[in-house]
Amino acid sequence: MRKPNLQIALDQNTLAEAARIAHFAGPIVDIVEVGTILELQAGQEAISVLRAMFPDKIIASDTKCADAGSTVAQNSKDAGADLMTVIDSATVATMKSAKSVLDGIQVELYSAWDWDRAAQWKEIGIEQVIYHQSRDALLAGEVWGEKDLNIVKKFIEMGFKVSVTGGLNLDTIKLFEGVPVYTFIAGRAITGQEDPAAAAQSFQDEIKKYWN
Repeated sequence: MRKPNLQIALDQNTLAEAARIAHFAGPIVDIVEVGTILELQAGQEAISVLRAMFPDKIIASDTKCADAGSTVAQNSKDAGADLMTVIDSATVATMKSAKSVLDGIQVELYSAWDWDRAAQWKEIGIEQVIYHQSRDALLAGEVWGEKDLNIVKKFIEMGFKVSVTGGLNLDTIKLFEGVPVYTFIAGRAITGQEDPAAAAQSFQDEIKKYWN
């Protein structure tokens, strides 16, 4: 079973701070994400800067696109992104439009999805989903558990590459042992640490304990 990727979610309010953190942790992770907050603050320039910093890394644009799929995808692609998120409530037409421009479209799951909709995504060629525990849900006391594992496993059985995110820490990783997760996405557990490089390396080391 292949080792899952490690993705850093850069959701800082300034591009300068995001670039500072990326300078330290970026070389250690597999995927560098321009988070939604950062894109809202710095725009497409954030993608361009991180692409210039990491020409050989996968760059993700977390637009959570809900409409104008091809336009948003073209902007992300032109700036240097390999991956772009669309929100689960977007229409199939929007997702199809985005995918016509940028192949690496990821549907980020919140609450506006069901298995029939997921089957429609497969039909139009969407290959990736992100299973997401929202920040607000985590603050309300929700924790990762068997329910989450079962959903992730079912998406994998359907043929999706599944990334997981939302309050991940080192203890969360072992819950997915034996599950072919595509990517673990960590934000504050890396970006909020005094030594982001050491935090990223700890995640990589923990992942390697359970996947070869």
